[in-house]
Amino acid sequence: MEINRRNIIRYGIIVVLVLVGLIYPAQIYSIFLNLFGILLPIVLGGVLAYVLNLLVVKLEKHFFPNSKSKWINGSRRGIVILLTLVIVILVMTGVFRLVLPQFILALTKFFKSIPALFSDISNLAEKINSHSAVPDQLKAIDINWTSVQSKVMKFLTSGVSGLFGSTFKIVTGFAKGIFNFILAVTFAVYILATKEKLIGQVNKAGKAFIKENTRKKIKYVLDITNNMFSSFIVGQVTEAIILGTLCALGMLLFKFPYALSVGAFVGITSLVPILGAWAGGAVGFLLIVVDSPLQAVLFVVFIIVLQQLESNLIYPRVVGTSIGLPGIWVLASITVGGGLGGIVGMLLGVPVAATIYQLVKNEANRRLENPAKV
Repeated sequence: MEINRRNIIRYGIIVVLVLVGLIYPAQIYSIFLNLFGILLPIVLGGVLAYVLNLLVVKLEKHFFPNSKSKWINGSRRGIVILLTLVIVILVMTGVFRLVLPQFILALTKFFKSIPALFSDISNLAEKINSHSAVPDQLKAIDINWTSVQSKVMKFLTSGVSGLFGSTFKIVTGFAKGIFNFILAVTFAVYILATKEKLIGQVNKAGKAFIKENTRKKIKYVLDITNNMFSSFIVGQVTEAIILGTLCALGMLLFKFPYALSVGAFVGITSLVPILGAWAGGAVGFLLIVVDSPLQAVLFVVFIIVLQQLESNLIYPRVVGTSIGLPGIWVLASITVGGGLGGIVGMLLGVPVAATIYQLVKNEANRRLENPAKV
């Protein structure tokens, strides 16, 4: 009788929650959105700690692992965390020092050339309009190109003034982002410094509140998930290094300007699967088009070919091999993940698909080997 009551209460609560979700979806979504905004630094800190831990573990293996000194053993974790942060900061600083100054210079030249560009276009249009070979029907169309130019420049000016008008909002959002990032880094460092203690607390809570069989199943799934995600990150970084190097070498071979800068930026942006190479190519185009529009067009052709090699050959083999996922499923997971969740979906699609693939594969093998236990 007591069990029936518990089941009735349990299913009653589930029905009530489902009804509330159907009746008030907007309010519930708003609550979850606000809650996510509050927890964002903690979530980012956890993600950052997970990624940095891959490098922390590798450095700890080589930082006097067999030392008997109490000082070294006691300070090893702190020193390794500091070295990890220094390495990441140096890599990011090096890339941005290569790209950012030239990108700003290119943008400055581009915006300075806009008035002259519209002036040349209007003069060319007026010459064509007044040419004797132009049909009478086109000559009859009276276009005041000077007026068109002034209106276009007025539109651009108003857009710029509107942009500066919202400077306060931009600065506020930027300051909030910096604050959240500092909090995230603080949480990440704390998690890395006390990860054994945190794992012990989680295991203790699991033993207290979760049945042993359920706990074993959860641990099994989490171990495979951790293996897939860590392998994916390593494979993604490897693929980014390969792609950035190929881009820089190809640009040097074809004598495109800014080869090292664009190659480094393409390598960093390619950490986002497939789409990242296009973002790096767009920056490269903006850098090159100021110096030579013809070379910029040729660069677009080069980056299209390189992107096709990356998406169809390099990425499935490098990342797919690292996580044990066939190339066709890598491409499928990126497509589905991107459609469902945009860039975040593309980032998570491959490791999530690899985790599901490995779980299904292991379960299928278990059932085939022991059909009597199914």
